[in-house]
Amino acid sequence: MAERIEDSGERIRQGFDSQFVTIAVASIVPLKTLPEGAREGRSFAQVLSSIKAVGLVEAPAVMADTAKTGSYFLLDGHLRIEALKELGIEQVECLIATDDDTYTYNKRVNRIPPIQEHRMIARAMDRGVAATDIAEALNLQVESVIRRFRLLEGISQEAAEMLKDTPCSMRVFDILRQMSAVRQIEAADLMIGQNNFSIMFARALRAATPDNQLAAAKKGKGAAAPTPSGQQIARMERELAALQTQVKSVEETYGIDNLHLTVARGYIAKLLANGRVARWLASHRQEYLGEFEKIAEIDTLAPLAEQDA
Repeated sequence: MAERIEDSGERIRQGFDSQFVTIAVASIVPLKTLPEGAREGRSFAQVLSSIKAVGLVEAPAVMADTAKTGSYFLLDGHLRIEALKELGIEQVECLIATDDDTYTYNKRVNRIPPIQEHRMIARAMDRGVAATDIAEALNLQVESVIRRFRLLEGISQEAAEMLKDTPCSMRVFDILRQMSAVRQIEAADLMIGQNNFSIMFARALRAATPDNQLAAAKKGKGAAAPTPSGQQIARMERELAALQTQVKSVEETYGIDNLHLTVARGYIAKLLANGRVARWLASHRQEYLGEFEKIAEIDTLAPLAEQDA
C-alpha cells in the first residue's frame, strides 16, 4: 500500500502494495520446506478441499527477488502454494510485501473460537450455501457442520456473548445446555474467571448445580438425564476446590516468579553475548546452548569466529 500522510505530518509506510498481483506459481520460491508428513495432515487436506470448493480465500504473501526479475520469495502461505501445485493451478493472486520481512503472519493468528465458527457457518447457510458445500470446503462431515450450526441452541444469549472469544469445545456447550439460562451465565463467568474451559471443569460445574437450576427435560424426549450420585458430586467438588486453590497459589506468586524469570533471561542473554562463553558451550555443552538460546529468545547467534573473545 502506498505511503499516506497522517494528521501529525509523519509518513507511514504500509507493509504491502495496495493491489493484488497475479504471479506464476512456478516463480514463487518457498523460504522453508514443509515438515515431514505435512501433506498427509488434516490442515493440508482442509486447504486442498477449500480451494477445490470455493477457490483460494487468502492470498499468499510474497516479496520480489531483487536479484532475479520475475522471481518472488514466499513469506506466508506455504500450504496454500503446495495445494495449488497439487491441483495443477499455474497462477495465483498474491500480496506483495514492500519490506524485507520473513515474519510469518498466520503464526500470530489464534485459532477461530467455536462460537465464531458457528456464526460463520450460520451466515453462510443463511445466504443459501448448502451444508454439503460447507462440509466439502472445510473437509468435515456434514453431520459435523450441522452440529456446529446448532451450537448455540439452548444456550442463553448472555452466556454465548461471554464465551464468544474462548476456546470452549462443543462438548462444553453440550454440558452448559443441561443448565438453566441463569446458571449458564454463572458457569461462563466461573470458567472465564478461572481461565479454564475444559470439559472436566464444565462437568464439575454441572455436578455442583442444584436441581432447580438444571434445564427441564423436554416432554416426549425420554427420561431426564440421570442425576449424579452424592459420591460423584463430592468428588467433583473436591476437584473444583483443589483447582481453585492451585489458581490462587499461582496468582500469589506470579509477580515475583515473573520478575525472577525476567532477570534470569536477561542474565543468560548477556552470557550468550560473550563470544568466549558461547564458544565453550558450543564445544562442550551444545544441549545447554540450545536451551539457553530458547530462554533468551535468540533465534541465532552470530558466527562464533566473528565474535569478540
